[in-house]
Amino acid sequence: MDDRIVAFLGPTLPREQAQKLLQAHYAAPAEQGDIVKTIDSLRPRIIVLIDGAFGSVPTVRHKEILWALAQGVEIFGAASLGALRAAELTGCGMKGYGLIYRWYRSVPFADDDEVAVAMAPSELGAGALSDALIDMRITFNRAAHAGIVSPNLRDQLVRIARTTHFLERSYSHVLTRAEAEGSERYAPSLRNLQVWLRDHAINQKRTDAIELLRQLSTREALSMTGTVSHPSFQLTEALVRDLEDAGFDISRIDAQRRYQR
Repeated sequence: MDDRIVAFLGPTLPREQAQKLLQAHYAAPAEQGDIVKTIDSLRPRIIVLIDGAFGSVPTVRHKEILWALAQGVEIFGAASLGALRAAELTGCGMKGYGLIYRWYRSVPFADDDEVAVAMAPSELGAGALSDALIDMRITFNRAAHAGIVSPNLRDQLVRIARTTHFLERSYSHVLTRAEAEGSERYAPSLRNLQVWLRDHAINQKRTDAIELLRQLSTREALSMTGTVSHPSFQLTEALVRDLEDAGFDISRIDAQRRYQR
């Protein structure tokens, strides 16, 4: 384990597989305050944000990422919440990676829940219990290009997936609803799609996470990719409240001093 790199990881990629790609300290999906707590306790040089909590607890705030960048910590994001936050904070120094990151950068007002999935408790491995909308979009588009479904049926499938709450979103749910809503003429295509999905469903989130970890593993002695900027940072009352709600002793933060690692 290498505490110089801390990676927040959950349903996107099994931890055992990730550890084979990049030696790092792997933590559960990030919640509000976790990045600040991690820097305070471990003093990492690099933070990799892949998975974060949605819905049940407050998620990672932009301001705590900005605070971390101001301490000189290099932060990478990909695949899930990491791709979303990186797309939002690229101009502030966070580094994004992968197709999903680029998609968020190019699609204005894309929904956060494109990458959200239901997940098992962290104590049970935080595995995915539903399918991500972004993966389903890519998969249904691939199926249309392969002639498995028509463009009209593809659009219907995407619409159903988009209007399904992320906790319940799955291929089986979407296909069942499409069959119930569609005419008999779609039934053969839906049966063909169900078989096709067994070997051809796309998991772009996992692909992006794997590629980022591989990329980081090739960096010579984990040296920085250049001069790390230290953007200015101003502590706000909102961040103070968020960190106190997350159980962090706010007196440990000195906005004018960078942590020494």
